Amino acid sequence: MAASITVEELRGALDAALTGKAELAILDVREAGQYAAGHLFFATHVPYSRLEIEIVAFVPRKAVPVVVYDAGDGVSEKAAGALAKLGYGDVRCLEGGAPGWAAAGHTLYEGVNLPSKTFGELVELAQDTPHISADDLAAMQDEGGDFVILDGRTPEEYGRFNIPGGLSCPNAELPLRFNDMVPNDRTTVVINCAGRTRSIIGAQTLINFGVPNKVVALENGTQGWALADRELETGARRFPPRGVMPPALEAAKARADALAHAHALSFVETDTINEWRTDETRTLYVFDVRSWGEFEAGHLQGSTHAPGGQLVQGTDRWVGVRGARIVVCDDAEVAAVCTAHWLKQMGWDVHVLKDGIGTEGLEPGPVEGVFPESAADALEDITAGEVAVGDFQIIDMRASGAFRDGHIEGADWATRAHIAAALTESGANVVLVGDDRDAARLAAEDLRAAGAGAVAWLAGGMPAWAEEGFETVTETDDLPASARIDFIAFTAERHGGNKDHMRQYLEWEIGLVDQLDDQERGVFAIPGH
Repeated sequence: MAASITVEELRGALDAALTGKAELAILDVREAGQYAAGHLFFATHVPYSRLEIEIVAFVPRKAVPVVVYDAGDGVSEKAAGALAKLGYGDVRCLEGGAPGWAAAGHTLYEGVNLPSKTFGELVELAQDTPHISADDLAAMQDEGGDFVILDGRTPEEYGRFNIPGGLSCPNAELPLRFNDMVPNDRTTVVINCAGRTRSIIGAQTLINFGVPNKVVALENGTQGWALADRELETGARRFPPRGVMPPALEAAKARADALAHAHALSFVETDTINEWRTDETRTLYVFDVRSWGEFEAGHLQGSTHAPGGQLVQGTDRWVGVRGARIVVCDDAEVAAVCTAHWLKQMGWDVHVLKDGIGTEGLEPGPVEGVFPESAADALEDITAGEVAVGDFQIIDMRASGAFRDGHIEGADWATRAHIAAALTESGANVVLVGDDRDAARLAAEDLRAAGAGAVAWLAGGMPAWAEEGFETVTETDDLPASARIDFIAFTAERHGGNKDHMRQYLEWEIGLVDQLDDQERGVFAIPGH
């Protein structure tokens, strides 16, 4: 049985991590829907279904203290056992799980990316970030004038929908590309995202960099635009040029130098990074904050791609250890300085790679994922025809929404967390249906431990089943809404035109600050906060 930790003991350990005296990883090992319905403010989501696949990136140092928690249903014990097999030596389960945290009088927060979302709201309050309403922006468009709309989201998000006439420029690239995209000092610059955080952070980024223009955040982003009964544009492809003109780069570097000085940012050489890599007492993350194409062309060995704007927007997607060191790098120091000055205000021990990554010793291509040696052997493939005529229990591991849209008649739906309970009888042969073979390998190991017979993988998945002409069923009784623990129901339809969900989401963002306790609020170091 894994060691345990009480709620108050966890609060004490977290205090030490937040003040730089120790390190700590808090892992919520429930499924995504459970996590979004209510979780600890400083938790990182690493579901048990994919724990061994994702843990090395989130928690790279195996000696770091780790606390795992669940829904009070025993999943954390399974997670602790899996982590122990991987060599993590200090793992404890939170007594009572998430319900125990709430019972002790502490808040379970809805939604995702809590620290980053809350940070955006605190920045707006502390810095009085200027904003413009959807109606006022629409009036500017009708009247014509000298203004530009820059969308600070990822290019993929921008391509799905955007404010009419807006240009794509991810937040961390705004200071770098500013003079190329906004050559006139008198041009009003409007920054938008889909909601609030990246609109606020993007606008305040340019203000912090000291651009001479008037800069405003679009209040409530594309959702605010839709709530004002205005049409969004879809399929736009107005992306910035690949390179940056020398005058724009020179101006951006000068502003970055001034900002780095103002925030007393730390710069480190590659020798220091290499020394930190061998430090067995501290966790190190090295993030390349450029675009994916730039990263893929060549990056520092051992670095992870995390576009700067997204790293600030969802830090908990990349960093699992509180108290860790973070190094951010790019090729010009501008995006790195932009990212670092925000991460420092979020309470992280962050450093910038001095003079950028250069051209020597770079590693091309994508970074391959790490699959643990402890996982089960590769599953044997079985064809749709064999499944149709065979005697198997069929367990569908796809997203619950995909299962409800169509599944093999008689199939059971389960995540890895409860897959052993789904086994109908000891010795039963099982066919797994899914989209992720690595996750299925982990589930197969658990099934065998629970007494299953042979465990196979449906080759080609449901597309192969359909191609063979076999029927599917869509009985929702096979999976009631209450059982869909992987589904993030929280304002799920806000980007699909549901205005009630839009309003609920925006109210949630604005209301985050009022829920903070002293420990949670104290991590942020925003000027004026």
